[in-house]
Amino acid sequence: MAKASREHYPYGMNPAPSAGSEGIKKKRRRKRPAHRAPQNLNSGEQQKNAPEKKKPSGPRPPYAKRVDEVSAGGLVIDATKTKGLLIGRRDHKDATGQRILWSLPKGHIEEGETPEQAAIREVAEETGITSEIERSLGVIDFWFMAGGKRIHKTVHHFQFKETGGLLAAQESEVDEVGWFPLADIVGLLAYPDEKKLIARTKASEVEQ
Repeated sequence: MAKASREHYPYGMNPAPSAGSEGIKKKRRRKRPAHRAPQNLNSGEQQKNAPEKKKPSGPRPPYAKRVDEVSAGGLVIDATKTKGLLIGRRDHKDATGQRILWSLPKGHIEEGETPEQAAIREVAEETGITSEIERSLGVIDFWFMAGGKRIHKTVHHFQFKETGGLLAAQESEVDEVGWFPLADIVGLLAYPDEKKLIARTKASEVEQ
């Protein structure tokens, strides 16, 4: 048998010892579909060939600083035990300027005050009515944005009984004040958290 020459085996491949020049068949390479990625790439090559993730365009939104605030207030019951005291502020989103948003009187706790002391003071300042605390109604906390800050507000609520004073809205802070039938209070309140708080209070308990 004649010795095979090197030209029959390009790429430097050596034939098997028993193979002659006539017995060599070229191996056909199957075409890889265009959409299929090479299977023999190592992880580094795969990462290199992977499409780059697009970075979000435009400036990052400014960071909103968190501010914690604590207030106190609640529902004042009149001497007849049939009416509750609410404060009203004009709704600035109302084009007519006539809509009033009713809520419970309340305000910030000052340094050195207890929630109870702050609640009695704020009720008197906002409504002109002096009162005494009968019991706690619970605590509400919520979040809102103001002045580019994230405000976390906690409000301590109490039930009061009227002891005196003259009904008068606090200047620059409150637009209206008024006594309303206890049965109407939940329907008048503008804010869902206060509605839920008063709705949880049984009428029999409020009127005692």
